Amino acid sequence: MKSEHLPLLNSVSAPAVHPDGSRAVVSVIRPDFDADAYVGQLWTVPLGPAPEAPVSRNAQSEDGDSGNRDSTDSGRLDPGQRPRRLTRGFRDTAPDFSPDGQVLGFLRAAAGGKPQLHVVEAAGGEPQPLTAAPLGVSSFAWSPDSRSIVFSARTPDEGRYGSIDGVGAGSEDARLITDFQYRMNGLGYTADKPLQLFLVEVPQLDAEPKVAPAGRALEALGAAAGPAESAAGLLPVATQLTTGAADHNGASFSADGAAIFFTAALHEGRDTDLASGIYSVPTAGGQPQAVLPANTGRQAVSAVRQSADGQWLFFLAQDLGESGRDFVARNTALYAMPAAGGTATALSDVETLDLSGGSRIELRGAAGALVLNNARGTVELHEFDAAGGHAVLLAGPRVVTGAADGGGSLVLSFSDQATAGDVGVLDGGQMRRLTDFSAPLRSAAVISEPQELTLPSADGYPVHGWLVKPAGPGPHPVLLTIHGGPFAQFSAAFFDEAQVYAGAGYAVLMCNPRGSAGYGQDHGRFIKERMGTVDMQDVLAFLDGAVAKFEDLDADNVGIMGGSYGGYLTAWTISHDHRFRAAIVERGFLDPVSFTGSSDIGWFFGGEYTGTSAESMAAQSPMARVHNVRTPSLVIHSEDDLRCPVEQGQRYFTALKQLGVETGFLVFPGENHELSRSGTPHHRKQRFDEILKWWARYLPSAGNPAPQP
Repeated sequence: MKSEHLPLLNSVSAPAVHPDGSRAVVSVIRPDFDADAYVGQLWTVPLGPAPEAPVSRNAQSEDGDSGNRDSTDSGRLDPGQRPRRLTRGFRDTAPDFSPDGQVLGFLRAAAGGKPQLHVVEAAGGEPQPLTAAPLGVSSFAWSPDSRSIVFSARTPDEGRYGSIDGVGAGSEDARLITDFQYRMNGLGYTADKPLQLFLVEVPQLDAEPKVAPAGRALEALGAAAGPAESAAGLLPVATQLTTGAADHNGASFSADGAAIFFTAALHEGRDTDLASGIYSVPTAGGQPQAVLPANTGRQAVSAVRQSADGQWLFFLAQDLGESGRDFVARNTALYAMPAAGGTATALSDVETLDLSGGSRIELRGAAGALVLNNARGTVELHEFDAAGGHAVLLAGPRVVTGAADGGGSLVLSFSDQATAGDVGVLDGGQMRRLTDFSAPLRSAAVISEPQELTLPSADGYPVHGWLVKPAGPGPHPVLLTIHGGPFAQFSAAFFDEAQVYAGAGYAVLMCNPRGSAGYGQDHGRFIKERMGTVDMQDVLAFLDGAVAKFEDLDADNVGIMGGSYGGYLTAWTISHDHRFRAAIVERGFLDPVSFTGSSDIGWFFGGEYTGTSAESMAAQSPMARVHNVRTPSLVIHSEDDLRCPVEQGQRYFTALKQLGVETGFLVFPGENHELSRSGTPHHRKQRFDEILKWWARYLPSAGNPAPQP
């Protein structure tokens, strides 16, 4: 794979399944170089019966990945059941059928515009907008009777974010900050645009379309309130349900449609902890009421749904300890409590399962819930019921990204080593593939298959990960890559970073050292107040074990790179180990001291991971050891990064420069912490190209030769 193949990366949303089980709809989004934006539409996917024989996907094998699909993936594609494009908007996302199956709701964003709620008849037709929210709509959910929708939208304070014509960002009033929590990466300031909930009635889609008034009719409207479209009667008027000075997330209706459940931090002292809770608000209007389990401590609740039979509340939550801030490597658990209130029961084992793989709880049956579990570099689909039943519906070498049940069909979206995103259906315990959105990518580029490895650390602890080799004979220069988080995981699923570097001739090593997610809480909490200890030991042992095991890996030509926490561990490692030809330190957590006041999470993150004393911070700080670095190091950062602010990179680069270490500082304007994942297509391509230039200079390969003088 090369950087110019980025537009072939089709990502697939969670599926919406028609209530009759006949079809699913997904959003398929891709980077577009011409628009320098992410574009895509909705696709309808028939859920027909399985074909009698597999259909070849490419020349490698009948299921297109060298024949190593696990037993839960039939790999069959039916040529008579092809998906088709359903809409033709610039960027159409988040499809969801109404419960009666008559209407499909989704979000549509025009080029340069904000996403707005639209509806279209499920049988087809012209989509109709329902909102003109100034900052866009974030999410929505249908009422059980299909007559109304609750949606969330950020509401700007008067005078902010273009709410007054002629007052731009540089002309707004000053902000007086009194709270710890006032910014968020990718959003900027948050207190003056909280996420609120609104209720809107869905119009009759077969009614006579409304037209904009003109002349005397327009004059008669006078100074009608609301957006111009609503004032003119072209859009239904939405009712605001919440007004609290906090984000109101994950809204969904109660089973009887009388109330809406959501999560929020509305408690006293919310600025000094990470806790959030469950609330409900009547659809008829009124004040939100807390829904408090009788037996849980301080938790961060990330999702809530009432069971289809109305008897239970399911919720996902992390325990936060006595302080309400001890978030380090806390697994997310699924709980159930009686809908009327009472004792909450943990349905999942919090020590071994981490149900943070998705941001939603999907319902199944009268009292069942579908959730996603991070597990050893995969994301699995699990089902729980309120009575305590538990089943693993789909495991194996893939990342499940969404699932939905409808009409007896259980449909999921996923990625694996051969696809950036596709759709499948569970048939008799096996996943049957319904789409192949990555076929153009596989036709244009060589996709290298990850090889799973478990190698011992210096103390014998097993370190799990993957090797992605380039095509052709060795010896191959090696790139040791380190993931962010730290409570995150590399996986065996398609990863554009590994594929681009392998395509340039590098053997890529990826592992999940202690501190990572997916291996139990103890594995994740190993590095609490011990950053740079066993985690560095594990990644170096994985490198040593791999080059000893594979003769075609060149142990004398090794580079190291990582982003965020991976940038931290890269900078930390090169201050201890000088074997690396070069390094890339990207968007790193490099100085816990300055991070405390400059990062959106600085007020709690560093203290929980490194401890709060000056001695403990210095003992785990790459900046405190920068004088030991000898390795040529490229520092990459984004100007609008609020998670690991640009000052972290600036100070590290300056220190290297003062020490005479060969270095460069690559800075991306207009980008934030998510550059490598969701930055503009132009910048994502440029980032890959600049990274390969750095490696060509200090660590050339057969596919990425050194520049000629």
